Amino acid sequence: MDEQLPEHVAANREAWDRYASEYADPGQRAWARTEPSWGIWGIPESEVRLLPDDLAGMDTVELGCGTAYVSAWLARRGAHPVGIDNSPAQLATARALQAQFGLEFPLHLGNAETTPFADASFDFAISEYGACLWADPYAWIPEAARILRPGGRLVFLTN
Repeated sequence: MDEQLPEHVAANREAWDRYASEYADPGQRAWARTEPSWGIWGIPESEVRLLPDDLAGMDTVELGCGTAYVSAWLARRGAHPVGIDNSPAQLATARALQAQFGLEFPLHLGNAETTPFADASFDFAISEYGACLWADPYAWIPEAARILRPGGRLVFLTN
């Protein structure tokens, strides 16, 4: 494990690097969907309405992006997404899916508890089973608040 990372972050990275291959096919299927669907029941966005009505031009960040399918959904709706994830293997899958689907947006290796982003960088932040499930809430939620612009919105889903 990387000694520079907090123990829980290093353990998380090691685990997700190990599990990444199991999430490649589900990630590919999620990238292929025309409408986002949420949670373990796959409820369509049109029924849940978690995303802002008009994402066009919004700077967005996906915290714990994994295969980055949420960022892909945001990009298709006109947002300027950025993904950050703790797993190099998950990000490799995300980059392969970007090439497959012809969508490009920045992907960063890092964790949501200490992002490399400047204060007030984003209009919208989202974590679907990412940071909200695996990161310290006393660290990642204040970090999300720091990188959101005034009036920005944080949405997260977990079980």
